[in-house]
This record gives sequence, structure tokens and C-alpha cells, in this order.
Amino acid sequence: MGTLFKEDELAKIESDKEVWDEHLREKLSSSPERRESFTTVSGKPIEGLYTPVDTKALDYTSQLGFPGKYPYTRGVQASMYRGRLWTMRMFAGLGSAEETNERFHHLVNQGQTGLSTAFDMPTLMGYDTGDPKALGECGTCGVAIDTLKDVEILFDRLPVDKLTTSMTINPPAPVLWAMYIAMAEKKGIPREKLGGTIQNDMLKEFVAQKTFMCPPEPSMRLIVDTIEFGTREVPRWNTISISGYHIREAGSTAVQELAFTLADGIAYVEAALERGLDIDAFAPRLSFFFNAHIDFFEEIAKYRAARRMWANIMKNRFNAKSERSLWLRFHTQTAGCSLAAQQPFNNVVRTAVEALGAVLGGTQSLHTNSFDEVLAIPTEEAATIALRTQQILAEETGVVNTIDPLGGSYLVEALTDEMEGAAYDYIQKIDDMGGMLKAIERNYPQMEIADAAYRFQREVDQEIRIMVGVNKHVTDDELPVDIYHVDEALEQRQIARTQEVKNSRDDTKVRESLERLGDACVGDENVMPHLIDAASSYATLQEMCDVFREVFGEYRDPSTF
Repeated sequence: MGTLFKEDELAKIESDKEVWDEHLREKLSSSPERRESFTTVSGKPIEGLYTPVDTKALDYTSQLGFPGKYPYTRGVQASMYRGRLWTMRMFAGLGSAEETNERFHHLVNQGQTGLSTAFDMPTLMGYDTGDPKALGECGTCGVAIDTLKDVEILFDRLPVDKLTTSMTINPPAPVLWAMYIAMAEKKGIPREKLGGTIQNDMLKEFVAQKTFMCPPEPSMRLIVDTIEFGTREVPRWNTISISGYHIREAGSTAVQELAFTLADGIAYVEAALERGLDIDAFAPRLSFFFNAHIDFFEEIAKYRAARRMWANIMKNRFNAKSERSLWLRFHTQTAGCSLAAQQPFNNVVRTAVEALGAVLGGTQSLHTNSFDEVLAIPTEEAATIALRTQQILAEETGVVNTIDPLGGSYLVEALTDEMEGAAYDYIQKIDDMGGMLKAIERNYPQMEIADAAYRFQREVDQEIRIMVGVNKHVTDDELPVDIYHVDEALEQRQIARTQEVKNSRDDTKVRESLERLGDACVGDENVMPHLIDAASSYATLQEMCDVFREVFGEYRDPSTF
């Protein structure tokens, strides 16, 4: 064991700490601490002082190591931000494809280095704008996409062979990816040159975010189809972004976010291996997506524990041999659930702190929330401030000048170890249930998250947990905030454009491509080539998703109390 301190040194420190504890008690008798206990946002107790005793079991070689080396606790890249800054990937999607395209161009011109697409609710659920279920929702929380025509407009005049594109889409993820590939190939860009990510993480939808289409088993089949197709034909694409972000937004603790995200990852790896894929062929393109919440040190510990855990899981559980298979590469988004509608300009500060935690935790990609998005889709001004927050961190603060600057901190290392142990406990419980799908069927992660969310809200209501401007430092006067309003006429324009596409396309070609897609779904043929054919013939999003619904059935979330 390569522990950092000798036993006699630790014994001396422990003895000195006992003397200091007595000194502290004397001081506290006349000047007590502000409250009886201190905890993280997740409720984990935090000690007043951490020393080498709290990290006495830490083995530097096996648990920390060096950046770019197993177990990657200190980062997956050797030089980290000294070599290359994280990708500044601002999430954007508003109203029409034209408006979102304008926002993309604005952000790229302001220095953004990657695209990230937010879709409206009908698109997220696999429905066209004109469907009765979609009425009134067009463009309200993202961009409306009905056909390949919308995707062509969305990425017009953008160098998609040079910029990586992220699409936050889940049930219809294979369909949107097919549209993106078809769009690029119509521009003359071969699919092997495309880089980006589809979220495509249905397990966390069943657990947390709750956008559904098909039941869990066929949803997993479609995900493995994308992994298989991407591995063979779109090698620069991350075909899944295993997401803890929405688990945390639903109210989980940091440990639950970590544990359930990695448990989802384990389930996807097992499904791909069952398909017959080679672990080192597909694992390097698995990516992750974490929440950057407000508790600074807890979040940094979470990212470091995640890298170490995934490296060990891939090496020891799945026998991966490639170094890149062991890497946990992740995107981070600051916590939407930490933002407040009251005194919304305070959200600029919250976002800056959360972004700093993500950077010090070693993220590869970052979205910073706009201060106004708790109220509406962000305005251009608010989105620019959010991007500037990242740029100030990168260019002015000096936090990028050294690698893992908090490595060796007694607090951070102790939190990292504790979080790792607690997350493994959760994963063991899920393994004992038969894996994540079985755990979801038993509503286990759902109930754990619900309980955590209830505890947190109760603490806020009782003013045990302080939110500035919400339950403390409240003011009656509010500064005016300009918010983005979706054009009410957008829905009819979108419906008209989709109808125009239908009127001009080759219906025979559309029908035949959808029939082939249905045959592939009934059998075991990979659906992606048929989706690309259907998208290229201008089949609508819903027409393709309706094939899935017809063959696989629709999922209804069971009520849980």
C-alpha cells in the first residue's frame, strides 16, 4: 500500500487532533458554531476539520495515480486544460428551426465550441406538431422538428463536419440521429466524419425525466441498435449519453445520481455485450452527463469518484482492455433545480459556482444555465452571459493552469472515498435485484429519488436548508427581467411547413421505407439504415415513431405512492 503517511506520523496527528478538539470545545463554550450540524446539499454530515487521518487508507498509486492514467481519478487526459479547454456547449432550442439556427450562429460567433440542441415537448415524445396531443406545445421548451426539412434549416450554414453536435433527445433518439445523418449526407458530408452525441438514455427516463414511448425492453433494443450502428459506421459519434443530470433534477442526492447513472451504464454495456459486440469496440464511445449542483466540494468529489468507479467497473467487471474503454468522459450542465424564480439575477452567481465545480472536477464539456431559464426559454442576452461565465473561468481565473488542483485535499479525498463506497452499496442492491431493468420494475430508484426530493423540500420549507431570496434575504422589490415569448403563430406555420413537405414528397418511397422499418422492428435487423432511408424520403418524426409504437407498444408509467 502506498499510503501518504507513516503509521507513527498518523498517530501523532491523531493525538494532536485530540488536543486541538479540546481547544476547540473551550472556544465554542463562549462562541458556539452557527448551527448544531453542517451537511452537504445531499444531507451528508461534514466535519469541522479534515486531516491526514481522514485519508489514512488512501493509496496514491491505486486510488489517485496521475492524470491520463488508471484509475483516472485525476482526469482522463494527461494535460487536461493545459492542453485543451473543455468544450463550451450551450444548450439552445427555441421556437422554430430558423430562430434556433440564428441562436446557434450567435453562440458560435461569441466563442461557443460545440452545438447542443433542445427540442420541444412534441418532438421529445415522438409526435408531429399537428397531432392533437401536441396542440399548444410547439416550440415552448425547445425547437420543433417534424421532418428532415426542419433539420436542414436548423443546421443551415453551420460546419457540422467541424463542430460536434449534441441532441438532448431520448425516446425518438434514433429518429433524430437518422435525420441528422441524412441532413449531413445531403450536404456531401459522409457519416464517418460526423461527431457528436445523442442522449438516447431511456433508463433514466423511466427513473426520472419521464418522457416515454415504448416499454423498457424494446427501448433497450433500439439503444443497442444505435450503439451497434455507430460503432460500425459513425465512429466519431457518442451514441448514448448516460445521464445523471435528470436524476439529480428529479431530486436525488449526489450519491444517488452517481450510483444510478453508473448502474444504467452497466445495463447498457451488458445489453451491448449480449448483442455480441466487442467491449473495446463500443465502450470508448460511451459518454456521460452529470449535474453540477451548488454544493461545491460534494460535486467535485462526485466527478472524481465517477471516473475511478467507471474505470474499475470496465476493467474488473467487463474485462475491457483498451485504455479508452476505461475513460469516463462526461458533459456537465449546471443545476436547473438550483435556480430560483425569486431574485433571478442571483442565478448568475449560482451558475458561476456550479461551473467552477465542474471545471475543477475535470469535465470535458459544459453548459452553463442562463439566469432567466427558470422563467422561460433564455433570451440571447442571458445566454451570452452564461457563455461568458465559462470564458471568464477559462481565461481569467487561473483554475486551468494546473491539473486537478484539489487533488490531495483531505476534505475532497475523504468525500470522494465516501461517495464511492456509498454508490457501490447502491449498485450492489441493484445487482441483487437482477439489474437496473428489474430495479426499475420494482420502482426502487424512483422511490429513493422521491424520498430524497421530499427531504430536501421539507428542509427548505422549514428553513433548515437556505436558498437566498427564497426563504432568507427575501425582498418585496424585484428587478424587471425581460423574458423570451414564443410566437403564437409559430404552431400554424410549423403545421403548414410539414404539410407542404408531405405534399411534395414521394409518398410511395415514404410508404415503402416505413414498411421496411416495420419489418426490421418485427425481426432483429438493425433499424438505423431504414430510419435514414425514411428520413431521407421526408417521412415525419411521428410516422417513424408510430412504427415503433405499433410494433413495440406504448409505455404507461405505473402510479407509485
